[in-house]
Amino acid sequence: MSDQTNNQPVQEEPSLSELLQVRRDKLAALREQGQDPFVITRFDVTHHSDEIKERFEEMEGQGVRLAGRLMSKRGMGKAVFSDLQDGAGRIQLYVRIDDVGEAALAAFKKYDIGDIVGVEGEVFRTKRGEISIKAKTVTLLSKSLLPLPEKFHGLTDVETRCRQRYVDLIMNPDVKRNFVIRSQFIKHVRDFMDARGYMEVETPVLNTISGGATARPFITHHNTLDIDMYMRIATELPLKRLIVGGLERVYEMGRIFRNEGMDNRHNPDRERKTRRTGSRTSRCSPTASTMCSRDRECSK
Repeated sequence: MSDQTNNQPVQEEPSLSELLQVRRDKLAALREQGQDPFVITRFDVTHHSDEIKERFEEMEGQGVRLAGRLMSKRGMGKAVFSDLQDGAGRIQLYVRIDDVGEAALAAFKKYDIGDIVGVEGEVFRTKRGEISIKAKTVTLLSKSLLPLPEKFHGLTDVETRCRQRYVDLIMNPDVKRNFVIRSQFIKHVRDFMDARGYMEVETPVLNTISGGATARPFITHHNTLDIDMYMRIATELPLKRLIVGGLERVYEMGRIFRNEGMDNRHNPDRERKTRRTGSRTSRCSPTASTMCSRDRECSK
């Protein structure tokens, strides 16, 4: 008995190249059937997953339209459960043959993890208490040609997460919070400065000299002028020139390029906020064009 068990052939998992070819074959088949998903450029969405979960009591039984990426599929004969991830979170889909039809269910079963779909259906709660969408129609909006990292281990490699940030966002939705906070913070800084009479400006990124700070610059070549140029390492000098020209309050949310060390938390191109009052640097919030009363503490 043990010999028979040992003699059974071991099923090898398909290689990455085979998985890629399978997905491309599926896309080719869809195009032959006149169902190219990349031709569809618009799908109107009425709700998002977090809104449906928060307002379930008033939305139960209501028709909704939402779109997102398929993150899992669980087949049960004539019905399939799937997790849909949109920009606000995740919600479960319930695709049943009685609701969508035999052809639509068969097509849905061929969809891969990572495909983007648009769903129109009804909000309901399953017997297990899971808030879900009972699909009436499912539209394939984009075909994923690259497989996502498998669900159990997820995406944990630090270098891959940094180099392929888009995959990191798909597999680790909590990372999105960092992007949201950063965007809100930059907006707050702009609102703070604008409310105090400062004007946002843009200064040159390429310079003929490397000045304003002590740092190693990135060097490039200007083909038309046939000269070497430096990517800026500070916004110091251009902002002071604007002040000399009569713009008393200016600031810039500008990229600074310093050809120095880097790690997974620091990149050579950094974004910093610089503002000037009079002819000195101010790191607080002055209310006049001269040095404010808090400048002495700020400069300590």
